[in-house]
Amino acid sequence: MNRSKIVAIITGAISIFLAIAYLILVQLLDLRGEMKPAPISQLDQPSMVYLYPHVSRLLIS
Repeated sequence: MNRSKIVAIITGAISIFLAIAYLILVQLLDLRGEMKPAPISQLDQPSMVYLYPHVSRLLIS
């Protein structure tokens, strides 16, 4: 066997290994269950937003 065939076989095996590892990883992440959104009540809500006068003129016009 010449060198290019050996390289092709090795890269093909690596590709198949990575594909199988990716599928296993996706299945493990999927087994964790339904994703729930983060609770909004624990986030800091800004009490007041201040726009600088030159910025507010740009937004209004």
